[in-house]
Amino acid sequence: MGKKAIIVSSLLAWLLSMAVMVAQAEDPYLFFTWNVTYGTLSPLGVPQQVILINGQFPGPNLNTTTNNNIVLNVFNNLDEPLLFTWSGIQQRKNSWQDGMPGTMCPIQPGQNYTYHFQVKDQIGSYYYYPTTNFQKAAGGFGGLRVNSRLLIPVPFADPEDDYTVLIGDWYSRSHTALRKQLDSGVSLGKPNGVLMNGRRGKVGDDNEEPLFHMKPGKTYRYRICNVGLKNSLNFRIQGHTMKLVEIEGSHTQQAAYESLDIHLGQCYSVLVTADKEPKDYYMVASTRFTKYHFQATGKIRYTNGKGPASNVLPEAPVGWPWSLNQFRTFRWNLTASAARPNPQGSYHYGKINITRTIKLANTVSKANGKLRYAVNGASYVESETPLKLAEYYNVAEKVFKYDTIGDEPPANIDATKEVSTVGPIVLNATYRNFVEIIFENHEKGIQSWHIDGYSFFPVGIEVGTWTPEKRKNYNLLDTVSRYTIQVYPKSWAAVLLTFDNAGMWNVRSESLERSYLGQQLYVSVLSPERSLRDEYNLPDYAVTCGIVKDMPKPPPYSI
Repeated sequence: MGKKAIIVSSLLAWLLSMAVMVAQAEDPYLFFTWNVTYGTLSPLGVPQQVILINGQFPGPNLNTTTNNNIVLNVFNNLDEPLLFTWSGIQQRKNSWQDGMPGTMCPIQPGQNYTYHFQVKDQIGSYYYYPTTNFQKAAGGFGGLRVNSRLLIPVPFADPEDDYTVLIGDWYSRSHTALRKQLDSGVSLGKPNGVLMNGRRGKVGDDNEEPLFHMKPGKTYRYRICNVGLKNSLNFRIQGHTMKLVEIEGSHTQQAAYESLDIHLGQCYSVLVTADKEPKDYYMVASTRFTKYHFQATGKIRYTNGKGPASNVLPEAPVGWPWSLNQFRTFRWNLTASAARPNPQGSYHYGKINITRTIKLANTVSKANGKLRYAVNGASYVESETPLKLAEYYNVAEKVFKYDTIGDEPPANIDATKEVSTVGPIVLNATYRNFVEIIFENHEKGIQSWHIDGYSFFPVGIEVGTWTPEKRKNYNLLDTVSRYTIQVYPKSWAAVLLTFDNAGMWNVRSESLERSYLGQQLYVSVLSPERSLRDEYNLPDYAVTCGIVKDMPKPPPYSI
């Protein structure tokens, strides 16, 4: 063989090996280790026990990119079981890592567990928090951002920096004291204040360190998430407008806002340009729709700032009709290149036929004389065996019954004082069906709802009672695909989604008091094929508990 032939042969062999490597290559892996402990801090000026992650309160930001694999080893050094959920991360085919008590056994004290999941086909702003034992009231939450891949254009110029702002109401009592109060049947009542990145802030304190810095003339991205327990909050920045660019994983049509109502569990991204007089400015987060008023502040400092922030803070809007009208201004950016909801046909969600309508009504009730919250008259209680494990091990009938509530609330639900059912609530869903869910709020306070495993299309929110005729008013073109939706007093909200993500998925009130006392349920989405194309197997390292603890594993799914 001549020299030229040898070179060509070697080149072909190299190209073939590279092709094999590309075919076998996986998306990047990011590795994290968390040490979860208690600590003593004074977020509202009173020493209290909080939950720290690697010594931080709030916890560290998880910064990742579309399709990256997250490998996160959690060491539980608390004195009670622990789980984390990743609010808004869809966990495609992988409810095993969703971090809800209905899908996973908790990490016991002194033990560790490694979460392994992929942020598949998603971009945007999210957050994480603990889901067991009312622990979110003590902290353990933090921001989670999913950046677009470099090859995918973003509909705005790269900001100078990217900041996370975690706002939420806060109680100065420990989570164990709050939990004991709820277990006794007594509501928590109003919180003790509001925090912004773990601090209340103090207007007029010139010695207070700024939360963020901005260079004059530069534009910054702020990701604002309401991680609180009870209240909707309004967020605004002194002297600056905010250009809204993303809501809960979807690019929006860009519009400027003086302030934004951010309801429980929701995350918004805005761009802010440092184009004002160089000095300090306050960010403000304050309670909405309540008789009481609490607020938190945080400083932004221009890098060449020469003066303190004004003590005159911008006012929040009044009334919830203002908030409803603001919601109606949000529109999806249909021209942006980005990860899109699955299936890809949901670009045109308005043209898909609805196969099932589920109406879910929230109510306040009692069981054995104690306070409970309910959905369609039933109040959820956790089982010792996670629902997903019971289903996977084929012993579901020993743990729960499917469809303990109907697709419509009982006719007399508003007159019912006692809950009809207390126990696990699981709706059986047909894989890949396109459904309509109506959240009905018959109460005087605002509600906020979240669905794990999916993004959905909130096509309508109106005052009054939903009827099929209301579909004529739906936005069937460009409503923002998202994972949390608010429901105003005496109103309803309609969302559309495709049950295309096999698994066991939690639907919950984002009010921690309400979900803890029963205002949640699960939706079982089973693939009839039992195929790895539709759902992953239970991980070999998964913790088992309850009645499946010592049972042999069922035959695994296969292709």
